[in-house]
Amino acid sequence: MSDTLRTVTVERVGSGRYVAVNSRGGRIEFGSGDGDGFTPVELLLAAIGGCTAIDADVATTRHTEPLRFEVAVQGDKVNDEEGSRMENLSATFHVAFPEGEEGDKARAILPRAVKLSHDRLCTVSRTVERGTPVRSSVAESADSVG
Repeated sequence: MSDTLRTVTVERVGSGRYVAVNSRGGRIEFGSGDGDGFTPVELLLAAIGGCTAIDADVATTRHTEPLRFEVAVQGDKVNDEEGSRMENLSATFHVAFPEGEEGDKARAILPRAVKLSHDRLCTVSRTVERGTPVRSSVAESADSVG
């Protein structure tokens, strides 16, 4: 496996319920939206917000810890003749730093950090914006019931 390859496995754990498992053993449960669990679209929004939040957090917390750090991510789910997709995606930062010199430095860095994340660093939003193709296939399996 290369150092750049990233993988997750999605396992069905029940009707409309799934778990994504990463190579380090981390697990995220999600589903079709029948319960309170995240849907795949909500996970996409979380990934967009989380990716850029990490970049901005690393840059600003070199100076001080935030008093508040939230990223509101939203978009419109569209179903039309082109199929299902998300449009009008946005991530809005709601961040507050303490008063004083260190807070002032963090406040000054935040807009640049968010822009750098969007323009260069955040793999998730950059992949979405580029429109990277996704290939789907069905593997042949000896486990097939026939």
